[in-house]
Amino acid sequence: MQFIYAIILGIIEGITEFLPISSTGHLILFGRWLPLEPKEFANAFMIIIQLGAILSVIVLYWNRLNPFKLNLATGQTNLKGRLSDAWDNRDKSILRLWAKVIIAVLPAAVLGFLLDDWIDAKLFSWKVVVAMLIVWGTIIIAIEKKNPTPVWIPKVSNISYKMAFVIGLFQCLAMVPGTSRSAATVMGGILLGVSRTAAAEFSFFLAIPTMLGATLLKLIKLGSGFSFVQWMVILVGFLVSFLVAYLVIKKFMEYIKSHDFIPFGIYRIILGIIILIFSIV
Repeated sequence: MQFIYAIILGIIEGITEFLPISSTGHLILFGRWLPLEPKEFANAFMIIIQLGAILSVIVLYWNRLNPFKLNLATGQTNLKGRLSDAWDNRDKSILRLWAKVIIAVLPAAVLGFLLDDWIDAKLFSWKVVVAMLIVWGTIIIAIEKKNPTPVWIPKVSNISYKMAFVIGLFQCLAMVPGTSRSAATVMGGILLGVSRTAAAEFSFFLAIPTMLGATLLKLIKLGSGFSFVQWMVILVGFLVSFLVAYLVIKKFMEYIKSHDFIPFGIYRIILGIIILIFSIV
């Protein structure tokens, strides 16, 4: 049953990671009916399988994220020479993009390191998730309904270092389960004048070091205590989330070119109310 639960949770993670509806929140809610034991393993599973979804971003955007254009026809016959050529031909614009991503991830990295245990102990509950689903659903609708913010930043490459840092501050709000890292960063970007597509793409890129760091932190704390079977459960969830997220990203980017996020806000509110009613009854 643990492997079946891992497959279902992997599908949920792959669908929700990049949509502004909170993947962690959905995993916590569905984890009540698809329990992984013990609790420490379940919490680590929820974080680590998100890395599978993040890996899909690296695969899909490899050409835009890889600053080194290693030309196999350079005439070099040794690896050192080829690496030297790759460094000389590096794409400076992509290096600048990575610099902005690193700057943006710093606030969450610091707060995550300091508050990780407290967040796990105090905020990983269905009550917090329900509250944030409704609150952020309302925020999303309010932002989308108000007079449109002028788009000053049409492309990811136009995002400044200062703006990247501010978007990183918005990402810190997503440390509260149920908020959605995608919702916080994309809505923050839109408020700053970033186009919807550019804000979404920067959110994708920002997820790479963020989730790598979160996963590494979990592995350092809990990895040595996992059994072989638990590692296999994680691997199944990881692979499923990667495959599903790969498909979802493409559809999501097509959607936001001509649609807003109001349907996601409505979904969040409805889901939060349903969970609240069933929990009370």
